[in-house]
Amino acid sequence: MSSVFEQPVTLHRPRPADAALALRWSVDAVERLFDLPFPELMHQAQTVHRENFDPSRVEFATLLSVKTGGCPEDCNYCPQAARFDTGVEATKLMEPDEVRVAAQRAKDAGATRFCMGAAWRAPKDRDIEKVAELVRTVKALGLETCATLGMLEDGHAQTLQSAGLDYYNHNLDSAPDFYGDIITTRDYQDRLDTLQRVRSAGVKVCCGGIVGMGETRRQRAGLVAELANLTPYPESVPINNLVKVEGTPLASQADLDPFEFVRTIAVARITMPTARVRLSAGRQQMGDGVQALCFLAGANSIFYGDKLLTTGNPDTDADVALLQRLGMTRAAPEVQP
Repeated sequence: MSSVFEQPVTLHRPRPADAALALRWSVDAVERLFDLPFPELMHQAQTVHRENFDPSRVEFATLLSVKTGGCPEDCNYCPQAARFDTGVEATKLMEPDEVRVAAQRAKDAGATRFCMGAAWRAPKDRDIEKVAELVRTVKALGLETCATLGMLEDGHAQTLQSAGLDYYNHNLDSAPDFYGDIITTRDYQDRLDTLQRVRSAGVKVCCGGIVGMGETRRQRAGLVAELANLTPYPESVPINNLVKVEGTPLASQADLDPFEFVRTIAVARITMPTARVRLSAGRQQMGDGVQALCFLAGANSIFYGDKLLTTGNPDTDADVALLQRLGMTRAAPEVQP
């Protein structure tokens, strides 16, 4: 009987001449990483992590919902979809002064990146102008800026870049062959088109997905392969564990094995060596032990604060205490005031 050790998975690293470019990963190759014995997978992931980052440092980012609810999309996981009865009330876009206060509070608490999320399918020109003002407001505090606003049209990313936007978040959510089971109001290509507009404007890409939505391991491998094969792959890769919200179609979805989530983090680290791999939604349900394994697997960024858009997030003091217990510290900011 053949063993996995008789068909070793080669540890891929960036080539010196084009380290910023992603190597091509087939779904089969990514799935083989998922199938490795857990100790071997963790070893490979930690090796890659140490080659590119200080493994004892974690980036703190804060996400603020600047416009909540009322979204016309049908993403089956999302409590902000207007068609689902989840108790989320629609709000108007926040004013610059409100955002300034929240951003300063996040900075004082140790965050180095501030992300603003708005529940739009695709913002209009006037919406982009208002968000650009919010970006300038946050940028003036010396924080890295990120926004997630839905699909962008031509010129939108450039307007945000001119205002000082550092990152734009637009997740692929799932593998292409599982996507239609989760969302029908936009195509996979729509997401790729927005990412291309962001890249063309010179804005860094924050792009990841959600696991635990009922996909197979191979479909998780397909998601990672899609991300790793973007050229270049995203600078920031949030890996979300489904947060089940009453009223959404996925409210009764079975829990994902926590070790499978850790494997996803490890595979993302191996296939995207220089990306910030962010331990994102679902941390509240993980417990300290699983989070520690995720850090060991190569996660080096977390969303920090008491709320992640409309769902709970671990308490900020608890995050600091966990890092202290692990002998880890917050990463220094990459931009200065």
